[in-house]
Amino acid sequence: MKPAIWLDGSLCDADSARVSVFDHGLTVGDGVFETVKATEGRAFALTRHLRRLARSAEGLGLPAPDPDEVRRGCEEVLKANPVPFGRLRITYTGGFSPLGSDRGTAGPTLVVALVEAARPADSTAVVTVPWARNERGALAGLKTTSYGENVVALARARQHDATEALFGNTVGALCEGTGSNVFVVLDGELHTPPLSSGCLAGITRALVLEWVGAKETDLPLEALARAEEVFLTSTTRDVQAVHRVDARTLPGAPGPVTAEARRIFAERAAADIDP
Repeated sequence: MKPAIWLDGSLCDADSARVSVFDHGLTVGDGVFETVKATEGRAFALTRHLRRLARSAEGLGLPAPDPDEVRRGCEEVLKANPVPFGRLRITYTGGFSPLGSDRGTAGPTLVVALVEAARPADSTAVVTVPWARNERGALAGLKTTSYGENVVALARARQHDATEALFGNTVGALCEGTGSNVFVVLDGELHTPPLSSGCLAGITRALVLEWVGAKETDLPLEALARAEEVFLTSTTRDVQAVHRVDARTLPGAPGPVTAEARRIFAERAAADIDP
């Protein structure tokens, strides 16, 4: 199936969808977005994603997106292309603007697009990278389209046969991945970095905290070297075990804590499409 796209109020296909070359999301990365898991024409946890989209827009200084309009776009796209498993991407930018950092007055651009995706593997490999997340930066904790450093870090991961790169922050604490949150098991207890580390308030992260339970703990990046288990959470990964961190293998992944977290998440998610 071809991607279905909702652009500023109407449904179109990939060949006819056009955004101006002067759109601020393109020229300076002035935009926010959400990726939502879509299964058989249904979006998972859409209300939580729309709330975070609004928080990110507010943090970036964009006008609040119309939640009814965004929902309508999502519904139209899902109806047009009800893929078995896919990524529903909502992008909301500063719109047509001058060439520079100042915004224009034309108003934001809204794009909703859906593509089919491969289901995640049961476990994966990750690498740590030498670049830091700035937990005190203007974009800390916001899901913006300024993803350049994630592109570079993920390319590093691919070079080492991994699917994710993990960042520390400016004080050397464990933070997050390029598109995921990280959980570690230490002495049998489940931990994840707090939001103060600079990590994104992941939707799946929040659900794991609510449904499974974990301690939000400031941990050094080196905690990965002694963790008994490591797993990632994200919209399309759900709960995914990690079987290798850099050169260190974690045998038997998923371990018991990860397996239980994955079981609970799968059961609760299946029972409620919009928790």
